[in-house]
Amino acid sequence: MKKIEVVSTFIEYDSIVELNQDDQLLMQRAVEVRKNAYAPYSKFKVGAALLLEDGTIVVGSNQENAAYPSGLCAERTAIFQAGALYPDQKILKIAITAGSELKITNSPIPPCGACRQSILEYEVRQDTPIEMFFMGVEGAVCYSPSLVNILPFHFDKDSM
Repeated sequence: MKKIEVVSTFIEYDSIVELNQDDQLLMQRAVEVRKNAYAPYSKFKVGAALLLEDGTIVVGSNQENAAYPSGLCAERTAIFQAGALYPDQKILKIAITAGSELKITNSPIPPCGACRQSILEYEVRQDTPIEMFFMGVEGAVCYSPSLVNILPFHFDKDSM
């Protein structure tokens, strides 16, 4: 038997204004696209913006459906769009913002498990970390240097 210790390290900024100008712009794009979310059931809107290596920004918002499993999260909307439209471009960063219409959302909200797995697929495929910023509607912003940092025990192509 052996003990395995896993450590994940994040940086927390007090607000979006502490980010450098490029990261502020990326997060602002996520904030803007969050307004396009279709969330009539959960009232929980999410926006995501990806920065590709050529400087292109790809956005996505969550799109719900009365048959819940048929909807799609913002992060997967953006990442699948990037994969479809820019298959040869690496994803450098993702900015995510989420908030409820029913309560104040001012603490950082990370991606759900399905989105983590989907982002991981691209990180492993491109063999380059995808930096991640996530926040609520306002307040603190968390930074992770890679998806593997928040999903250290992961399932990927090498697991099969």
